[in-house]
Amino acid sequence: MTVLDEPVLALAEALIRQPSVTPDDAGCQAMLQARLEPLGFQCHVLASGGVVNLWARRGQDAPLVVFAGHTDVVPTGPAEAWRHPPFAATRHEGQLYGRGAADMKSSIAAFVVAVEEFVGRHPGHPGSIAFLLTSDEEGPATDGTVKVCQWLQARGERLDYCIVGEPTSVDRLGDTLKNGRRGSLSGRLVVQGIQGHVAYPHLARNPVHQVAPALAELAATTWDEGNDYFPPTTFQISNIHAGTGATNVVPGTAELLFNFRFSTASTAESLRERVHALLDRHGLEYELTWTLGGEPFLTPRGELSDALVAAIAAENGVPAELSTTGGTSDGRFIARICPQVVEFGPINATIHKVDEHISIDSLMPLKNIYRRTLSQLLLGNLNE
Repeated sequence: MTVLDEPVLALAEALIRQPSVTPDDAGCQAMLQARLEPLGFQCHVLASGGVVNLWARRGQDAPLVVFAGHTDVVPTGPAEAWRHPPFAATRHEGQLYGRGAADMKSSIAAFVVAVEEFVGRHPGHPGSIAFLLTSDEEGPATDGTVKVCQWLQARGERLDYCIVGEPTSVDRLGDTLKNGRRGSLSGRLVVQGIQGHVAYPHLARNPVHQVAPALAELAATTWDEGNDYFPPTTFQISNIHAGTGATNVVPGTAELLFNFRFSTASTAESLRERVHALLDRHGLEYELTWTLGGEPFLTPRGELSDALVAAIAAENGVPAELSTTGGTSDGRFIARICPQVVEFGPINATIHKVDEHISIDSLMPLKNIYRRTLSQLLLGNLNE
């Protein structure tokens, strides 16, 4: 069978053709459910707040290996800016173009075909296999994976291993796995001043001038040193706004947006406390509201990461490295109920970009790596 006839390519194309812009699933999960039920998967559709989620499980015994991912995609932007229509799933010069090609419909297609092959070879396999799919990963992430995890926890279901199909590879398929992610903590700071005429500064109080020394200290602060798995916590200002637009008016307020990407060496609570103490020390009159986007999570090296590293080496000879870089993912929710969560998927160079694409030649190896990993975890053999 050539790569152009491979079932994983056909399924990836079928999924890309569904315009599933978050939170719309656009029928992707129903398509996948129709593939999984004939294999003996018991499927549960869990809807919440306009979001569709799917939990599908085959078997009742431990260990339980879960494949997790999202069927939703980010908006395309202007369709006319694309070389090929974003939902046409176009093959061109060895690449598969389309929104979601890399993030992450190809991973989902590879999941499903890998499991089809594995179950076909081992219909009475030990352990259990499950899929956790959502259409709310690219959106607020309030009605998706987090809701499914709460539902699973209430049912007393134990997850042993979870592979999240996020696009983690950088230069070559398999060069990078994510065994953790940093947390995200955002703040909205409003500093109060007194509006006035710039010619009479003694009658005004400029909040920009007042907050500037505090911002310099925030930017220069070492929040932690990181650890063996995470780089140090970072602080970044993303927006500053003050004034009326006139050049002769001292602003009455200054508003700032900032974000921490923090490691397990810090906590959200400790970061909040340190920021408030710094602002108070500078004598500012302010209001500060916080949004915790996600806690950090970490899976130390173990059976799951070892199985993936071995499967990658056996399939394409690439030495995989563990990493915790990048943004947040739904792994942060799954890690609350699963002791081993690792993200692995295709090259991420074009995710969220115009002309998102994936190499067609990478689809079969991706599928084979997932199948080998599943075989190692359930049968103790990469090559079954």
